[in-house]
Amino acid sequence: MTDVLLAVGTRKGLFLGRRRRGGWQLGGPHFPAQAVYSLAIDTRGPRPRVLAGADSAHWGPSVFHSDDLGESWREPARPAVTYPKHTGTSLERVWQLHPAGPAAPEVVYAGTEPGGLFRSADRGETFELIRALWEHPSRTKWVPGGGGLAVHTVVTDPRDAAAVTVAVSAAGVFRSHDGGASWAPSNKGVKAVFLPDQHPEFGQCVHKIAPDPVDHDRLYLQNHWGVYRSDDAGASWTDIGSGLPSDFGFTVAAHPHRTGVAYLFPITADIDRVPAGHRCRVFRTCDAGASWEPLEAGLPAEDHYGTVLRDALCVDDADPAGVYFGNRNGELYASADDGDSWRQLAAHLPDVLCVRAAAVG
Repeated sequence: MTDVLLAVGTRKGLFLGRRRRGGWQLGGPHFPAQAVYSLAIDTRGPRPRVLAGADSAHWGPSVFHSDDLGESWREPARPAVTYPKHTGTSLERVWQLHPAGPAAPEVVYAGTEPGGLFRSADRGETFELIRALWEHPSRTKWVPGGGGLAVHTVVTDPRDAAAVTVAVSAAGVFRSHDGGASWAPSNKGVKAVFLPDQHPEFGQCVHKIAPDPVDHDRLYLQNHWGVYRSDDAGASWTDIGSGLPSDFGFTVAAHPHRTGVAYLFPITADIDRVPAGHRCRVFRTCDAGASWEPLEAGLPAEDHYGTVLRDALCVDDADPAGVYFGNRNGELYASADDGDSWRQLAAHLPDVLCVRAAAVG
């Protein structure tokens, strides 16, 4: 059985799990009393690096890293992510940590609140603000989502290190083809149901984007109402929400190896943020959104109210794939067979904010 590292960021610290032949072991918390909003497991180098965006109520947000799978942690002497003085703002939190593709092995992106994107060229030890997105002409019209104004998703194209896609709550999708030197909104087909004009150039409240592992022009998108697919790298989007009990939700993840396979956790509504039908179910498509099936073997059968947040569902890179999610009830679930069956790994954790997993041996 593949050795997998599972990182679980919660409202009160980071928990780390390892799957070995003897099964799962979960330990922690690291960073006690700190909210861990973002995680990454970077497996591109000679040894995996774990990155954690933790937020202390006393000291503020910071980015930590570990090169020994969480045995020890290092925080830079100077803050890794800092807004320049000319911006007149300060960092609220780090919402996303994203290692770029193999063409840029040292690059890590950080998406932040208040709506900024930072780039690191040293695997996440220091970051620099990408000014072109910060100074985009549309920024004055960006409106915060329920969680604030945040760059919460970063997607890079493994074929082209200069191609970067981000999602901003609540400004929508923006793409760059020149490594961040320029940006353009890319929301054609995505609705903003809460605006008088439901198809604006920007202003959509995109919740999450996931790239297909094989077809690099295909992306999946969970919107604030609506599930979409793009077959042209985000230039346009098609609704694929038919067959789901609700097309509202926060998260989407794609299978690490199989094209056309993606996972969602539907939520009843924006004004009733509980699992659709009060059922703890992950939904999977195996045909790029033409149809959806519920995955519930091993999950609670009784009424359930644990909401899964945008980064709290993920896949590892094992074969068969592991699929994981945590909820705001403090429950953590895992599947070792592409989602066909599930087991509970933990209960009574603090509020789960984000989950990441990767094969490490």
